[in-house]
Amino acid sequence: MEVYLDNSATTKCSRAAAEKMAQLLTEDFGNPSSLHTMGVKAEGCIKEAREIIAKTLKADAKEIIFTSGGTESNNLAIFGSAEANKRAGKRIITTAIEHASVLQPMKHLEEMGYEVVYLPVDHDGIVLSEALEAALNEETILVSVMHVNNEIGALEPVGEIAGLIKRKAPGALFHVDAIQSYGKFVIHPGKLGIDMLSVSGHKIHGPKGSGFLYVKDKTKIKPILFGGGQQKGMRSGTENVPAIAGLGVAAKEAYDNIASNTEHMRKLKEYFISKATEIEGVAVNGKTGEDSAPHIVSLSVSDVKSEVFLHSLEEMGVYISAGSACSSNKAAVSSTLQGIGLNPNLIDSTVRFSFSKNTTMEELDYTLSCMREIIPFRRKFTRK
Repeated sequence: MEVYLDNSATTKCSRAAAEKMAQLLTEDFGNPSSLHTMGVKAEGCIKEAREIIAKTLKADAKEIIFTSGGTESNNLAIFGSAEANKRAGKRIITTAIEHASVLQPMKHLEEMGYEVVYLPVDHDGIVLSEALEAALNEETILVSVMHVNNEIGALEPVGEIAGLIKRKAPGALFHVDAIQSYGKFVIHPGKLGIDMLSVSGHKIHGPKGSGFLYVKDKTKIKPILFGGGQQKGMRSGTENVPAIAGLGVAAKEAYDNIASNTEHMRKLKEYFISKATEIEGVAVNGKTGEDSAPHIVSLSVSDVKSEVFLHSLEEMGVYISAGSACSSNKAAVSSTLQGIGLNPNLIDSTVRFSFSKNTTMEELDYTLSCMREIIPFRRKFTRK
């Protein structure tokens, strides 16, 4: 039996999205900048996808900029807004548990002379509001906080954070990395007070190499790619029409069925945690109820190295992650697990299970049976 439980790394592309892409790769393959019929048809596909996505956010279609994925969306939001607003100040605030596609740009901005404040989080991975309040001042031009943490599923109170920013630093922009939350939560940036929002297509059963950045109308942001002036100059380069159209299909599927999909994943998560934590030495990290992501479970397995556990499960046909799969194949200390104050002895014994709408209870039962076999066996060798 094969069981894929690494959906926070990537998801299986939906059949409808793949079929739409195949059509645009082999039939309606015109360049959307061309003036002839095939170009106009391609441009129409981009417009349709933009309108679908805008509707899911209750936003205006002109506020959607298509990108190559979450990393580019985060980079455009961070570098674009920093460059556009540097005369107002050079203070930027983020958290200690952000994805590498946020933390690495922040490090680069520090090298460019910006001041970056990294907020601490509590043991559940939630941003400390008092730390944010203390960090905000008139020099602050940008605050970037992820909505759902990719390793432990912590759900940040972005509405409350936005309110605090508007009170303490009304000139600052608020960017949210929603790569792990879009498609699992209803997100209305205008209502929540979000200025920029990053999304990746392959996390919601869309294609890899697709994504978008929501940018609230009249937000000051500069492009980071220059060329032919596509997307009103905000993201030059011939648009990847098949990927954009596939992303639109995936977004529509996600939000047409969001209530049932979320309920399904929450039931799976509750069941899996209840059974997994019955195994000796297995503990869950972060919150587990409706105040957390429905699809992510972080488990620490004492006396069993995460990489050993991962490959042991892989041999039995179960695929999981030893933390975030987006940074590198190489082992690295998790800033998230350090940030929540996890016992150092458990950091290298922590794995992530992540579900999708396609995950079944039968698959979880098989995974649990594998875990009951693997953990005592591996632990026996570790303790010798």
